[in-house]
Amino acid sequence: MKTTILASLVLAAALAGSAARAAEPVNVLAAENFYGDLAQQIGGTHVKVANILSNPDADPHLFETSPSTARDVAGAAIVVYNGADYDPWMEKLLSASPQPARTAIVAADLVGAKVGDNPHLWYKPETFPAVAKALAAELEKRDPADAADFAANLARFNASLQPVTDGIAAIKAKHGGEKVTATEPVFGYMAAAMGLDMLNEPFQTAIMNEAEPSPSQVAAFEKSLSDGTAKVLFYNSQVTDDTTERLKKLAQDHHVAIVGVTETEPAGQTIANWLKGQVDEVAKALGD
Repeated sequence: MKTTILASLVLAAALAGSAARAAEPVNVLAAENFYGDLAQQIGGTHVKVANILSNPDADPHLFETSPSTARDVAGAAIVVYNGADYDPWMEKLLSASPQPARTAIVAADLVGAKVGDNPHLWYKPETFPAVAKALAAELEKRDPADAADFAANLARFNASLQPVTDGIAAIKAKHGGEKVTATEPVFGYMAAAMGLDMLNEPFQTAIMNEAEPSPSQVAAFEKSLSDGTAKVLFYNSQVTDDTTERLKKLAQDHHVAIVGVTETEPAGQTIANWLKGQVDEVAKALGD
């Protein structure tokens, strides 16, 4: 009898230990806070998420890694980052601390983007659903007992994007072909999805790459604002300089609608309401 009781106690302790281990959240590290938000929405209570870039007032291009960032990478089971040379420091950090059990989910790989393409992939409508699907699949592999939760969270997230999809479609139906411009190509994918005709792309690429636009590119940009060709000016509210501020002032002087866009998710928002807010701003700027 004593042997049976002892065996039962040992089995119960083992099961309790197993349950405790199963309950431990999966460590997920996101290079950008919107991918962290996505990981949290898909993983729920089964993940512990940390973000590297999260300050909406900071210039992401000026980010420099630190020892604490390296430690976060080393301790992560899943790392999510943008790719397409937007966050090349992440690849260096991963190489510096190789972990066979770690999984990297790269947005660029999932949507077929490469170095040289516009790297602002979060404004590409296909990106978040693709990353969400990859996250759900990876979490299911690591925690099959909670697969139903991940599937439900994935369905809920995709449903949350429907108002964004509807808003994009409505703008395309009513304003497709209207000419717009931007100081940087941050919003380029979303503008294309809306059917808008983006002007001055060589200028935008130069600014993004911290190069000096040519005089002819500057002149063409100024003309598109002063003669009313461009109906909307998009500008990166996190990355400004004298040139972009001057163009913004020129747009204001000629009554061109201005829409600010960001490279990080604003505090207190979710992916869905952040993107829906941007879509609504565009619709308003176009006169809806």
